[in-house]
Amino acid sequence: MRGDLYGRLAPGPDKSGDGLTHFAEGMVLTGIGVALAYTGVHQSKPLYTVGGVLLALICFFGTIAVVRGDGREKSAAEAGAPRAKRLWEPARYCYGCASVFCPGDTPWRGVLAPEQFKKLVWTEAGYADQLVVGDKAKDAEIPADALPGRL
Repeated sequence: MRGDLYGRLAPGPDKSGDGLTHFAEGMVLTGIGVALAYTGVHQSKPLYTVGGVLLALICFFGTIAVVRGDGREKSAAEAGAPRAKRLWEPARYCYGCASVFCPGDTPWRGVLAPEQFKKLVWTEAGYADQLVVGDKAKDAEIPADALPGRL
């Protein structure tokens, strides 16, 4: 129940270094396609040539798309960090009842399960769409009265 408490209460997505890693992986795959095409040209094997060129192009443009997506997600995480911090910092975790609450009911109120709290923070920060499949916070329901002044 208490396993991976930090992950269950994370204030935002960890977007450090994903783009560089994906770029390196994509260029290795692109290089394999180029090597396959090179082999096809020198051994007079048109299937290798065409297949290698197609593989290299797909890997190259796929890599560019993935790296750009990583950049957009990182920008969203950086832009939402102050909003997440505003909700996350005053929160307290009760080990006895395994719940998260905010003393004084400011800036949010009520007692939430860790997954509900994570979804509240990520939604308000603008990166709830980055919750991964399998994360219980993705399917958590936030009580309507958790944020004062919002219906």
